[in-house]
Amino acid sequence: MRGWLPAGGGLRDEDWTRRHRLLTLLLAVIVLALTVYGYTQDRLDSAWLFTVGLILPCVVGAVLLRPRRLPSIFVAVGLTIACGGFVAMSGGQTEAHFAFFIAIAALALYRDWTPFCVFLVGTTLHHAVFGALVAERTYDHHSAVARPWLWAVVHGCAVLAAATFQVVAWRLTEAEERRAQDSLAASQAQLSVAFDETPVPMAMIAPDGGLLRVNSAFRGWLGLPEQLAPGYSLADLPVTPEGTETGTLIRQLMSAPDATTTITQAYRRHDDGSLMWVETHSNGLRDRRGRIQSVFLHCLDVTRQQEHEAALRRQVRQDSLTGLLSRSAFEVDLVELLGASDGPVSVLYLDVDRFKAINDGSGHSAGDDVLRALAARLELTVPRGSVIARLGGDEFVVAHPGPVASGLETGRAVLASLAQPLPVTGGRLQLAVSIGLALAHRPEQAEQAVLAADTAMYAAKRAGGNRLEIFNDEMRVAVQQRITAESRLRQALDGDRVATLPVWFQPIVSPATGLIVGAEALVRMWTTEGELLAPGHFIPTAEETGLVVPLGEHVLAEALRHLHRWRHELGYVSVNVSPRQLSEPDFVPKLARMLAVSGLDDPSRLVLEITETALLSNSLDLRNRLHAIKALGVRIALDDFGTGYSSLTWLQSVPADIVKLDRSFVAGLADDTRKASIISAVLWLAHSLNMSVVAEGVEDLADWEALRAAECPAIQGYFFSPPVTADDFHQMLTPARGVTLEAA
Repeated sequence: MRGWLPAGGGLRDEDWTRRHRLLTLLLAVIVLALTVYGYTQDRLDSAWLFTVGLILPCVVGAVLLRPRRLPSIFVAVGLTIACGGFVAMSGGQTEAHFAFFIAIAALALYRDWTPFCVFLVGTTLHHAVFGALVAERTYDHHSAVARPWLWAVVHGCAVLAAATFQVVAWRLTEAEERRAQDSLAASQAQLSVAFDETPVPMAMIAPDGGLLRVNSAFRGWLGLPEQLAPGYSLADLPVTPEGTETGTLIRQLMSAPDATTTITQAYRRHDDGSLMWVETHSNGLRDRRGRIQSVFLHCLDVTRQQEHEAALRRQVRQDSLTGLLSRSAFEVDLVELLGASDGPVSVLYLDVDRFKAINDGSGHSAGDDVLRALAARLELTVPRGSVIARLGGDEFVVAHPGPVASGLETGRAVLASLAQPLPVTGGRLQLAVSIGLALAHRPEQAEQAVLAADTAMYAAKRAGGNRLEIFNDEMRVAVQQRITAESRLRQALDGDRVATLPVWFQPIVSPATGLIVGAEALVRMWTTEGELLAPGHFIPTAEETGLVVPLGEHVLAEALRHLHRWRHELGYVSVNVSPRQLSEPDFVPKLARMLAVSGLDDPSRLVLEITETALLSNSLDLRNRLHAIKALGVRIALDDFGTGYSSLTWLQSVPADIVKLDRSFVAGLADDTRKASIISAVLWLAHSLNMSVVAEGVEDLADWEALRAAECPAIQGYFFSPPVTADDFHQMLTPARGVTLEAA
């Protein structure tokens, strides 16, 4: 039986106090309500006075007495008296008895058997005793007046029935609370295991920074005792945050608006003074009003990670070979130097003269020794506080506050210091440099100043080297033109390339038949002002800036597209490939992909023109790269043949298919027997090597006829046609339908 009944008394003190305060207040309000009722019904008689006189001591007892049971009994007695008094004041009306049912529900809030049973007993006694003594003021019907004890039992049973459902609700609530408590206990046990046993340092802190709870990993990490003293807080930890106060850090954790906040902070350990970096992930626990109750901290020691990142930052800022600043670090420091300087800043750009000869003659390790020795000499020579960097290769730059005179003095000091040989492995080496000088006054001029100094350095190199040149207005015009060309080219590449960078075609003609056998693809550029620029206005800038790589890919793609379009009308299209483009590691794989998607049936219809400059300046294994291109089926043409001192050597070593005679050999051919002899010899040599020849720059009839008489396979020049648009070229192809590749 006991297992089916509620145990009672399960409320927490704060919950019981809240409910008792409510019921005590209800009892006091009932006194006022009975008084108002008596006044309005003209019933302020002895029954009212007797009832109120008994309730008031119960209210006082409920307020003053401790602990729980006695004050709750006073409330139960008071409610019993109030219900009985209300019945007496109403003349025993049946509806007045409803107050007992309301009171029993109110007393169920205590969830305690004592006040509950006191009220049930009091209700029964009231109906029996008062029903017998003052029946007319207890019941309003004759049957109850005649049998008060019977009706007392009836009313008591009715109240008891109402109370039964309160007891059932009470019992069910206790069962549900017990299950919730069991679930909470299990969850807390799991949380405790997860919190205490995890190897990651964790802690819970109060809004004032006090440590509510820490796990064993946290204690072991900071060397804390097993039991922390009461009131132990973050300020008492054996570490101190660097650059901020503990109170500021606590406020930062408490005021974080996000559910999860990450703070990376350096701390100084008290035991050995070492610095450690901690990444703290905090989760704020808030009440329904959004007020912070506690913060859960999840700490990660990221000291090694921070040290690694710092090392990487140093590597980014430092040139690995010389120990000087890197290019990116110099750009940042130069802006800072200009911002901090009241006057101008001198920028000196240095380049080692004939450094390639050192690498080729003594090897790259010797070249590295020279660069390290030069860096050391610069650090000893330039004024203290200067910013020195190696930009790459054999190029260095120096910046220090001061006017032109100061920059000149520094540049001359560098030249003078290099008059003394540099100590390198295996001996000493005499070195010369070319220096360019420019001034900058504001941070936004930093990039332009380096570019200007670079331009002046090239002027010094063209003047013979081992000297210093100051950037002047003539150089400024050249720089501005270069900047404008770069800006225009970038805009064109970022837009619709087919529209902004149209590819034109110049016919290559067989002098024997007069038919078009091929074409050379030549790019043009439309400016935003509507001006059409020839390649000479932007190709040099493209080479210097590296934009020639995307530009060359565009021209190559357009050439392949038109080759597919003219697959029945045109033999081949040749495309110029710059040294910079050819040196790209992924050039051959990219070419293979473009051929695959172009739909070109015969890859030999594509000819790549390379210059002798590419052969001379490329330090990669060019032979292997050219053979890889040949393996794709693409043909190779040696452009501008005859302009280099070793052109005949290239005929033997380069796997070329076509030789393009430079226009300097063709112009005036008809009137120069020496040129005719040279061209005849080249034609014979190319034929013996199974190569074809294209003569460039043919501009008059006499040269055309001379080349035809010499049986030159193909010619190209303004005599036949200048470069024209793709549509115009298509119109030119109409009478030449059916031309085959063998004609080339």
